[in-house]
Amino acid sequence: MHTVVVGTSGTTAEDVIAVARGNARVELSGEALDALARSREIVDALAAKPEPVYGVSTGFGALASRHISPELRAQLQRNIVRSHAAGMGPRVEREVVRALMFLRLKTVASGHTGVRPSVAQTMVDVLNAGITPVVHEYGSLGCSGDLAPLSHCALALMGEGDAEGPDGTVRPAGELLAEAGIEPVELREKEGLALLNGTDGMLGMLVMALADLGKLYTAADITAALTLEALLGTEKVLQPELHAIRPHPGQGASAANMAAVLKGSGLVRHYQEETAPRVQDAYSVRCAPQVAGAGRDTMAHAALVASRELAAAVDNPVVLPDGRVESNGNFHGAPVAYVLDFLAIAAADLGSIAERRTDRLLDKNRSHGLPPFLADDAGVDSGLMIAQYTQAALVSEMKRLAVPASADSIPSSAMQEDHVSMGWSAARKLRTAVDNLTRIIAIELYAATRAIELRHGLTPAPASRAAITAARAAGVQGPGPDRFLAPDLAAADEFIRTGALVDAVEGVTGPLA
Repeated sequence: MHTVVVGTSGTTAEDVIAVARGNARVELSGEALDALARSREIVDALAAKPEPVYGVSTGFGALASRHISPELRAQLQRNIVRSHAAGMGPRVEREVVRALMFLRLKTVASGHTGVRPSVAQTMVDVLNAGITPVVHEYGSLGCSGDLAPLSHCALALMGEGDAEGPDGTVRPAGELLAEAGIEPVELREKEGLALLNGTDGMLGMLVMALADLGKLYTAADITAALTLEALLGTEKVLQPELHAIRPHPGQGASAANMAAVLKGSGLVRHYQEETAPRVQDAYSVRCAPQVAGAGRDTMAHAALVASRELAAAVDNPVVLPDGRVESNGNFHGAPVAYVLDFLAIAAADLGSIAERRTDRLLDKNRSHGLPPFLADDAGVDSGLMIAQYTQAALVSEMKRLAVPASADSIPSSAMQEDHVSMGWSAARKLRTAVDNLTRIIAIELYAATRAIELRHGLTPAPASRAAITAARAAGVQGPGPDRFLAPDLAAADEFIRTGALVDAVEGVTGPLA
């Protein structure tokens, strides 16, 4: 099994996904263990002094003015975890919790938090044992970190609360730790706070969303090309010299993808043989590279933000190499929240243009000779009429999900924490948007492949034929009389979600962007 070694200098998106989705094993490097020991010595020295130090010998947030006596400090750390584990609502997905735990470990291992090596090792052991704390949907404002979600994870390290075992059963965390031979941690000064104070949940969801969207944007370029082909459109708008004079990288990449899919097509530019030839295609077809390309560039910016956050140590206060322990605002989620919202906007627009292309395929007045709704016997059969309804409903929800969460702020902690990022909320709605976008692209695929097969006597591009053949083998059925449509759409969704569409096309075109 792949092993991810956590050092002092952050981690990578690939490692996050390996741990969150691939159950990769985790180890602490010797460098990290040394850094943990050094920073703990600094915290212990400060704890022995009479002067109050935030997070070490004081209360938290609006209660930071109280100096805590040594005999109460262990209780203070336990109490912050217990009181902050106040989430509500449905359980968060296992992959999100594993990403959150791993990213918190990444910051702890930096040596800037003052956590003992033994606590970091317990975090490693819990991940490797496949124990996943129960984390709830609501409880983070995206400032002072993802407090409630991280608290539920810290609670499990203490042997309290509930967790999911490696067999998928939810049980008391203490029982699961005991069965795995893991000793619950007894928190000391600074440690409870250090386990709660980070952007780890929203960052983990950003990393996974970027991985999913990267595949979806390639799939969307393919389905846009299939629709252009089915509508007898022109591929001339994809010429690289046209995109070179507006040099947005994403636009050029999307245009190149579409051109590669359409190479050798006998359907494109067939409009020239019609009695009323078209001068140009509709925006939803002609401007596909511009819209998808803008989304690609948005992803590039989001990936840059994510890479910086993956290299960061996010905690408050932090232990500096010169021995100072300083308060800061690095836990504020604004950088991550903004790009999460930006991605939701781009995804909504990509879904919107895909739906417009689908609708064009189904409208006999705009489809250039295709049967109404791609039905076998229009009137007796409804064809894909209601598939487009479903697609429209998904697009409508995506537009609602595109409303930025980060534009909101609700003060908390008696106005001490008076401006928050709502980054966790931005991440949660983006996950829904990514799922919806997958379904929208699947419906365009379903309509476009059927439409191409209805162009009797015309030969599609080799890449298109490969896509259709693979789709049919995966249970995405072709033209014919009306049938129970939901299973077909589910098969198309799975075909997109697993990357099978891209794989089939790349077997002909070679790697796409």
